[in-house]
Amino acid sequence: MLPALRPLLSATRGRACAAPIPCLRRGLVVSAADLQFGQPVYETHPHLLQAGEITPGITALEYAHRRTKLARSLPLNSIAILAASDLKYRSGSVFYKYHQDPDFLYLTGFNEPDALAIIEKQGAGDEDYSFHLYVRPKDAKAELWDGPRSGIQAAEDVFNADETESVHRLAEILPRILQRSSEIYTDLPSSVHPKTPFTKFISGFDPYHTQGLAQLFRDAPKTPIKPLRPLMNNLRVTKSDAEVRNMRKAGQVSGRAITAAMRQSFSGEKDLDSFLDYKFKGEGCDGPAYVPVIAGGENALTIHYVRNEALFSGTELVLVDAGAEYGGYITDITRTWPTRGKFSSPQRDLYEMILRVQRTCVSLCRADANMTLDKLHRTASNGLKDGLGQLGFDMSGDAIDTLFPHHVGHFIGLDVHDAPGHPRTNPLEPNQCITIEPGIYVPNSPRWPAHFRGIGIRIEDSICVQAENPFVLSTEAVKEVVDIEALRD
Repeated sequence: MLPALRPLLSATRGRACAAPIPCLRRGLVVSAADLQFGQPVYETHPHLLQAGEITPGITALEYAHRRTKLARSLPLNSIAILAASDLKYRSGSVFYKYHQDPDFLYLTGFNEPDALAIIEKQGAGDEDYSFHLYVRPKDAKAELWDGPRSGIQAAEDVFNADETESVHRLAEILPRILQRSSEIYTDLPSSVHPKTPFTKFISGFDPYHTQGLAQLFRDAPKTPIKPLRPLMNNLRVTKSDAEVRNMRKAGQVSGRAITAAMRQSFSGEKDLDSFLDYKFKGEGCDGPAYVPVIAGGENALTIHYVRNEALFSGTELVLVDAGAEYGGYITDITRTWPTRGKFSSPQRDLYEMILRVQRTCVSLCRADANMTLDKLHRTASNGLKDGLGQLGFDMSGDAIDTLFPHHVGHFIGLDVHDAPGHPRTNPLEPNQCITIEPGIYVPNSPRWPAHFRGIGIRIEDSICVQAENPFVLSTEAVKEVVDIEALRD
């Protein structure tokens, strides 16, 4: 065991420990800073992590509390199974930057591929569960090419697993766990048998065991398998204070970068895209949280336009949907501004109408307003419909659905669309984080007033719901017409 690397957890789950000390390995005192891991730890990257943190801003103790909450929601003698994301390849041996499965990261803090986590509920008490973490073993030859792995020892010492072993031994380990389990909760895809949704994943670890694993699951008892998603959504939809701080940092960096972009004159979408990427990373975030939308002119009529390669003419608006990621957490922001720095009269009229609706919806992002995402959408839709009518639009029939084709908001967190499938009809509660993003996209069609055709405008902020007021996470991104135009004066 490496006691220095359990900075917040001792043998009694959740009890705080002393400050980091030198580690013992095979009878030798080893400095944790001299060891290599598959991701930053405090001892090797104190410029990125504070003592006790597993990932930026999130401590080992918080990860343990998350696992405890999940175990509390599981029936006795049941298990939850989660898999790390696979490494994705662009072509041949050229891979994409790794992105961990958000549920897996949420519970473990482990940021490497080829890993499996199991939460096993063993008793009635909150602490009566076991955390299994099966990972790639250390391999000097593989690490020469692909970089360090944390390995089996670190799964226990850094990530606080109760049971750990090489992931390649799952074929012999997993049957014993399955045989003593009354229910299985997992979201892994089905493969060999519809009752065994993790077969493909597990067999993929070691091709020599593929057929054996397939047979193993065909012959396994018919243990009920249930979706894990609803349980994970209930955990993830309400953020801890540490999660909100991470999202606020991402929002602050993102907002400042977008405001800085408004001050600049760019020749085209690609230049603006590159500027934001540089600012996100240069100000301490991990980089973009998602592929940004940099849409000049009529490109903004495509909701998820991401080609980002057109030139600006100088008279159009540019719609920018972009946000940075920090410690895995994101902030989602959209701003629309004139590429030449000044709004035309039609652009200003449409923009200010949308902004009024956006401000109204943001003001309702508080628990005492008893709102849901669907109620907020209806508020936005009605406000936009009335505002467009006052601007001369014929709002009969399906007009509002054509001009405002998306929902006004979604949950955010580790995912841009966080807690997928969580009901939009549930009342919003404190520390739930959402977007508010009304938008109008006017097709180039005779149905609409000529001076508004081809204009696409969206205004989006990330909001943390509080008891009596909204906490805007992206406030540094200016959005008032007078403020946007003043940036070029």
